[in-house]
Amino acid sequence: MAGRLYLVGTPIGNLEDMTFRAVETLRAVDLIAAEDTRHTGKLLLHFGIGTPQISYHEHNRMARTPELITHLQRGTNIALVTDAGMPAISDPGQELVRACLDAELPVIPIPGGTAGITALVASGMATERFVFEGFLPSEPNKGRDRLQQLIQESRTLIFYEAPHRLLATLERFAEAFSGDRPITVARELTKRHEEFWRGTLREAIAHFSARPPKGEFTLVLAGKPPDPKPQWNDAQLRIALLELMQQQGMSRSQASRSLADLTALPHRRLYQLSLDLPVDHIG
Repeated sequence: MAGRLYLVGTPIGNLEDMTFRAVETLRAVDLIAAEDTRHTGKLLLHFGIGTPQISYHEHNRMARTPELITHLQRGTNIALVTDAGMPAISDPGQELVRACLDAELPVIPIPGGTAGITALVASGMATERFVFEGFLPSEPNKGRDRLQQLIQESRTLIFYEAPHRLLATLERFAEAFSGDRPITVARELTKRHEEFWRGTLREAIAHFSARPPKGEFTLVLAGKPPDPKPQWNDAQLRIALLELMQQQGMSRSQASRSLADLTALPHRRLYQLSLDLPVDHIG
């Protein structure tokens, strides 16, 4: 019988966020594939877990993946963990999951916290629709191209950033999105020095220029605001209604509904204005 791959979420900071299910899974599996065995070793020690580990990280994942697939095919149950949060989210894991699915091996997620969602829900930004971008490419041209692709994005944007790159990234944001765009900068989430800073990109640059960034950062950036609707006075509305009725042959009701869609004004108000137009002006 084939083994199972468990994707186990681990705390992003506070060890008390570890779930009962995650602890029991790490105890029950035969092997733990860890991004950093030393880091995970401290977590296992804290919870009294003696399961053996094997390394699985950015630099060995391509060679290690077929090895782990072989273990699974022989019946070994394996838990994949990263240093913090869910595997495969800005961390190794995607290739192993894909390889398991290609080999028809079961993959079971054990949910845990992620910095992006944790920051988003406390940011005050819109949460109905959002985009996770993770780390921007380190190469300046690739990073610039990525931001260009996001200029028209109206959904809330979530990024990760290291302290030594924070200011440069904020400046790139301001150049691409304008300095007035609202942002929430979350630092050291769930840890003792957890901090949320909220303001505009311009204010964020000034703030973190005066206070050297420390810790790991999650950036929650407001999406592009909707374009403002044009302001119409009654004279302009009557002219627009007249053009719709004369040039496009619309009835008063049809012209009022069409203009309501364009201006976001009430159809009833526009219809009343159309009644003021002389009958002989309507074709």
